[in-house]
Amino acid sequence: MSETATIRPIFLPVGTGDSERQIAVIQRVAGKGDMNVSFVWLSGYRSDMSGTKALELDALAARLGIGCIRFDYSGHGQSGGKFTNGTISRWLEETLAVIDHTKPKKIVLVGSSMGGWIALRAIQELRKRKKAPTIAGLVLIAPAPDFTIDLIEPNLSDVERRSLAERGYFDEPSEYSPEPNIFTRALIEDGRANRVLTGIIETGCPVHILQGMEDADVPFSHSLKLVEHLPADDVVLTLVRDGDHRLSRPQDLERMLAVAETLALHNTP
Repeated sequence: MSETATIRPIFLPVGTGDSERQIAVIQRVAGKGDMNVSFVWLSGYRSDMSGTKALELDALAARLGIGCIRFDYSGHGQSGGKFTNGTISRWLEETLAVIDHTKPKKIVLVGSSMGGWIALRAIQELRKRKKAPTIAGLVLIAPAPDFTIDLIEPNLSDVERRSLAERGYFDEPSEYSPEPNIFTRALIEDGRANRVLTGIIETGCPVHILQGMEDADVPFSHSLKLVEHLPADDVVLTLVRDGDHRLSRPQDLERMLAVAETLALHNTP
């Protein structure tokens, strides 16, 4: 774990002009032959690549002799840019730029919470390309696709709606940080342009969803809804009866790592 924590990031410029931001990227280079596969870690909202799950995934890659690509979205962790400028489209652009820069041959996308939404959008975009990494699998941890549309907008109070209209954002207390969560009007409006729960989602790879049934942020019914939109894929949904949103307990981490290893090494698209 100490080796993982001491790797220094490179900084990748993404965007042009006033929208350019420096994205912090850490790449563990993949092996050769059958080991030429990389995990791509996609963090959740206000999370970064130094979180427990991300570090455990990198440590697994080191043990297996495969690659791992981690990065911070703009406005998160070590990356530049303002958090309040962030949108799904902006963070998706950064995700694709990181994949283009690191040039992995085969990938397993591992997305946590909002990272699950970005993972699904990234797959949609990569599948449009003639040249793209082979996607060997998708691990979604408490995935929150379309969360701005399905989980935030329907539950806005009058005060929050007024704040969005007048200030362009609203905030709410966070269980995980002394700083409040901030949700901007731009994020919510952009979310509508990135909806994935509108029809069949074709990933072309095995999908494993890990979802806590005691998740107070993303109800497990949301993962059930997601499964309905993945009928063409090899999909497994694991419901953890006493699991919360983070799924970072030792038993949760073991479950994540076992799934990630299986998809990386034992599934050939």
